[in-house]
Amino acid sequence: IVLLAGEHTPFRHDTDREMPFRQESNFYYLSGCTVPASFLLLVYQASTSLSKTPVIDLFIPKAELADMMWSVPPPSLEVAKQTHEVTKVDHPTALPEAIQDLVKAFPEALFHTLPRNSPLFPELPEEYTSAVLSPSNPSGAVTDAYLLSALHRARLTKDEDEIRYIKHANEISSRAHEVVMRVLGKAKEAEAEAIFVASCRREGAVHQAYLPIVAASTRASTLHYCCNDREFSWGPLNPQVLLIDAGCEWNCYASDITRTMPVGNGGKFTPEAKAIYELVLEMQKLSMDILRAGLHWDAVQLLCHRTLVKGFQRLGIFKTPNSTNSGSWNAEEAILASGVSAAFFPHGVGHSLGMDVHDVPSASKPAAFYAYLRLRLPLEEGMVVTVEPGIYFSPHLLAPVRDSKHIDHEVLKKYENVGGVRIEDVVLITKNGHENLTTVRSDVEWLEKVCSGEI
Repeated sequence: IVLLAGEHTPFRHDTDREMPFRQESNFYYLSGCTVPASFLLLVYQASTSLSKTPVIDLFIPKAELADMMWSVPPPSLEVAKQTHEVTKVDHPTALPEAIQDLVKAFPEALFHTLPRNSPLFPELPEEYTSAVLSPSNPSGAVTDAYLLSALHRARLTKDEDEIRYIKHANEISSRAHEVVMRVLGKAKEAEAEAIFVASCRREGAVHQAYLPIVAASTRASTLHYCCNDREFSWGPLNPQVLLIDAGCEWNCYASDITRTMPVGNGGKFTPEAKAIYELVLEMQKLSMDILRAGLHWDAVQLLCHRTLVKGFQRLGIFKTPNSTNSGSWNAEEAILASGVSAAFFPHGVGHSLGMDVHDVPSASKPAAFYAYLRLRLPLEEGMVVTVEPGIYFSPHLLAPVRDSKHIDHEVLKKYENVGGVRIEDVVLITKNGHENLTTVRSDVEWLEKVCSGEI
């Protein structure tokens, strides 16, 4: 038996002003309900009719006069029953009795909840859990040890409806990225964010899947730069790159797209920025080429680092055997073993995506360049992942490697003003390979033509 609390409408501290509401993902996954302050009872029993058709009871708040006056009230029980695929709909006042009836019908059953006493999940009032542990049912048991991991496993692969929602979110977000490229001139990062969000809202996407990241120049070296409050130049004297990492939600399913574009310099990349951009694009393309069910995600991460090392050797940022007068030295392996590439590519190549932008993570966090890899599993058909390599020149991350013997520091100086480049697409793992769900282009020729106004 599953007992869940939905999210409440949040309020700003010490005020009565509502903040945007978004249903808790696991609650929505099991109920499809977006009504705030709702509850769910789900009864499943293996090897019975309840294994094919579980009993799902939904409990939604009763509409009060104040709700009707100040805000959008919850639906009536009749409307909620028509719009949700559930067995029964009632008000929360009926929940304790419903729990007690289940305790009588299934005295040996476990009641499963999400982690209690955790700020990460909606609070489940004690009056409901105590109904399980009543004096009349001394053997009643409530546990939060299993449900979350079971839901994570179920959510890891997507069904046809989920894939359709994710595709639509990515189509909307792809168009929004292109809108920004086409209409943006000399502006503030906040204006680029506003254009992106407005484009998504225009197509019916109410929520962003996460706070948009809009970072120009060296600010793009901060991975989750969400300030979005600085100006950037469009003129020829101060060429920059503008990194936009943004994606909307559709029916509580996320998109997650990053594009890095030239601003200033007539909409063209500088030679240094172009070299870094093309290397990141190579990292992404080679990663995409090997994606298939059964491939362990660690292999994609390692491939990206190998590609970065080889690319930096071509550019002269990393030293080669010739530059060290040691032809027998395998520079590529030595550089990889040193971990110095993680100073330039410090994050994971991607993550699972679904109802949350960083969806159902696995917990293992080893050292070196796997440290921030959120997914550490073999890929499966139906999984949706992001592929988002990047190269960054962050003063904070470079400080520990300033004396590295593998880096030509004079060459490195030429590239540090690039700041950061990331390219991110959303990919569905299929039976025979993969499908890229992101439709906005990322090749240099197209980007420069769009950003320069040629097309």
